[in-house]
Amino acid sequence: LPAWQDSQLLIKDLHFDGVPVRIYLPRDPSASKRRGVVFMHGGCGIFGSIRSHERICRYIARKTDSVVVSVGYHLAPEHRYPSQTLECLSATAHFLKTADTYGVDPARIIVCGDSVGGTFATSVCQELGHRTDIPKIRAQVLIYPFLQALNFNLPSHQKNAAVAFLPRERAVHFILKYLNKDCSLKEPILAGSHVPESINLKYRKWINPDLIPDEFKLGYKAPVPTLFSPQVHEEVPELFEPRVCPLLAEDAVVCGLPDTCIVTCEHDVLRDDGLLYKKRLEDNNVRVTWHHVEKGFH
Repeated sequence: LPAWQDSQLLIKDLHFDGVPVRIYLPRDPSASKRRGVVFMHGGCGIFGSIRSHERICRYIARKTDSVVVSVGYHLAPEHRYPSQTLECLSATAHFLKTADTYGVDPARIIVCGDSVGGTFATSVCQELGHRTDIPKIRAQVLIYPFLQALNFNLPSHQKNAAVAFLPRERAVHFILKYLNKDCSLKEPILAGSHVPESINLKYRKWINPDLIPDEFKLGYKAPVPTLFSPQVHEEVPELFEPRVCPLLAEDAVVCGLPDTCIVTCEHDVLRDDGLLYKKRLEDNNVRVTWHHVEKGFH
C-alpha cells in the first residue's frame, strides 16, 4: 500500500521509548478523546513487520475510529529473546503515558495481536497488570494466540497436525528458531520429553485435554507417555517462562487481567491454547468474549 496516501488516516512513523512504531490517526476531528489500540503483529517473532500488517491496522483505525499504534519490534534471531516482548512492553507503556498527546483517552486503550503477537499482547497485560504508575489496559484482543509449549499433543495439535499454513512440526520449528535453539530438539519436544513429571503435575490443572470441551475432541487419542529427557529440558528453560508461555502465569497474575476477546480457528494447531486460556480467565472471574471461526485456519 502507498505508505502515506490515505484520505481517512494520518499515518506517521515514530519511536516510542526507542521502539519503532507506526501510528494511524483518523483525520476527522472528534468531539471527545478517541479509543487507542496497540497492535502487535504475528510472524513467530522471526518474520512479519509493520508493513505486513498495514491493511489490518488501517482497517481497525477506520472501522473503530480509533488511534492505532503498530509496534515494529525487532525480529529474532538477530535480536534475541526476550527483546521482542520487552519492546512491546515499552511501546505500550509509553503510549499509555502519552495518550493525551494523540487525542486518546488513556482509560480506553486495548492491546491486540495475532499469533505470536497475541502472545506478546498477553504477556504485556500480565506484566503491566500490577503497575500503578500508568493507566490500566482496558482490554486485550488475542487472535489465535500461541500460549503454551508444554503439550503439543492436544486435540487441536492432532487434528491439525498437517494443516497449512502452520502444521504442528513447523510450529515447534519456529519456536526453536525464535529462541535461537538447535532445531534438532523438535522431535523430543513434540513428544513431550522436555517436561519433567513434576511440571506436568503442577500445570495439569491448566494444560490438559480434559479441559477442552467434548465437541472439540472428536477423534482425539491420548498420546503414549514418553520418557523425560533432562538434557532436552536443560536446553529449553525459556519454554517454562510465562513470557513465552503465558498459560503458565499464576492465578494471582491472571485474576488481575483486563476484559478479553479471544479468537480461535477450527483448522489451527493453536486452537486449544485459546480454549484453555479462555477457561483460565473465566475461572479467575475475568470477562471473556470468544469468537470461534469454524472454517478458519491460522
